[in-house]
Amino acid sequence: MKSLLSLFLVLVTFHFAGAQALPVPSGVQAEVIGTYDLERLQTILTTELKEFSDFSVQYPAPKYPVKLYRITYPSIIPEQQNRPTMASGLIAVPQGVEGALPVVSYQHGTVFTKTAVPSRPEESAETRLMIANFAAQGYILIAADYFGKGDSTETDSYLVIDSTRQACLDNLKAAQAVSRALNLTWGPLFLSGWSQGGWATLAFINKLESVGIPVAGAGAASAPGDVYATANGWIHAPREIDASYIPAVLCIQLYALSHYHGLPGLPEAAIRPEYLETARDFYLNKIPWEDAYAKLPQKPKDLYREEFLKVNAPESARYWELLTNSQSYRRRSITPLRVYSGQIDEVVSSYIATLPVGFQEATGGAKAVAVDAGEKATHRGTFLYGMADQQKWFAELRETAATTPEAGNGESSPAATPSATPASTPKAKGSSPSAP
Repeated sequence: MKSLLSLFLVLVTFHFAGAQALPVPSGVQAEVIGTYDLERLQTILTTELKEFSDFSVQYPAPKYPVKLYRITYPSIIPEQQNRPTMASGLIAVPQGVEGALPVVSYQHGTVFTKTAVPSRPEESAETRLMIANFAAQGYILIAADYFGKGDSTETDSYLVIDSTRQACLDNLKAAQAVSRALNLTWGPLFLSGWSQGGWATLAFINKLESVGIPVAGAGAASAPGDVYATANGWIHAPREIDASYIPAVLCIQLYALSHYHGLPGLPEAAIRPEYLETARDFYLNKIPWEDAYAKLPQKPKDLYREEFLKVNAPESARYWELLTNSQSYRRRSITPLRVYSGQIDEVVSSYIATLPVGFQEATGGAKAVAVDAGEKATHRGTFLYGMADQQKWFAELRETAATTPEAGNGESSPAATPSATPASTPKAKGSSPSAP
């Protein structure tokens, strides 16, 4: 395996040798993809924010221009005997800031194309908003694309927990290597994520703690931390406000589990025959979301074969087991956490989004706080509210975090983990229908 990985690193380095890349050791490549000046950043926080959602929220004016790097890096797929692969992501660096820079690792939400991801910020509104709200305030912002997205040649690893954690961890290590090459010093590390990315953030906390990398604080908006409960709710206890794209999400989930866990017959056992071709083509990015929506059923339950949903059905036993094992919050944590829910979130209910709070209280973990984004907070509104709250909360944590970074090495050193306090952001106003 070691010789195979070495060969893979050589191939990755050769493949990207033609691009204008920053010299980085260990097979990591970084390519400058642009700079957002203050005018562009302000446009993101005004015009583009309104295009994203009419949820009422205001953010501080940008302070620093931001240089953007697309990074590619070697990784492994844990579900497939650590098979070597290549992944991509983003590092956004504020310009004109001296000293140790705090770092935010952002885990992105569900997207229905291969390229609407952090490494292509012009195609990802949520990424641009994170750049304008954190990198433009003096944070280094890093973000993984996940396997199957961006430059990855894999299929989508949607809600595949070990691969998601691995992609995020190796993206962080790659960003550290790029930071060293840029003579940047890392301060405290923070995590943030929305929707699928909220689930990924909870999973990433567990991974970082297990390898001894401290996190000063983490925020997870609309996080489906219990995937089993989330899927069952969509199927068996639908709400009137549930998003129209949930059947498409379930299709992606089924095919991802089938591919990464070596279960080739799972989609056929689960999905009704009349929807199989559409589900497969959508997963493989052969058809756009609009085409899938026109052909898939409106109700999640109607997507499935009747026998697959029967209690204790042998055809579905492995599927439910994998969903159960995909939970990302049932672990005692030492990382201060805030989870955000919206009262009209059409994807993740408040009950699901706030599950980590009670668990940490029951197990004596670090302080976890549930933050209600308000009665008019949709899925996107919850994300926007969470960003505003995290700006203030991370700043508070930075004042008390004890860091001793090594000059210029880009490594994160042990940081204090102070308790969180209840949020104090302005009340939310307005909402808009959300897309994925």
